[in-house]
Amino acid sequence: MYTVHGLTGIIMLALQLVALGAGVFAVFHALRQRTDAFTAVEKLSKPIWLGILIASLLVLLLPLGMFFWIIAVVAICVYLVDVRPRVDEIQRGPRW
Repeated sequence: MYTVHGLTGIIMLALQLVALGAGVFAVFHALRQRTDAFTAVEKLSKPIWLGILIASLLVLLLPLGMFFWIIAVVAICVYLVDVRPRVDEIQRGPRW
């Protein structure tokens, strides 16, 4: 965790909390999905995505530096923006 020093510290703390929340949500979402849904939408397999997301969550929890933190946030965002909607769509069908 970052120490809070002024406005910059508050902003960094808020960003870290949002990233942690998104990471936890992504891990639990991936755990609940069927294994074949990932390969059906031509994405990496479920165990690989779980490994990426759990590793990203650990990076966010450990003080490894800003470079690794950014990589972890990008990995979580890729899952939430690209993989999650397609996996949800294949399991529920289109929304129209």
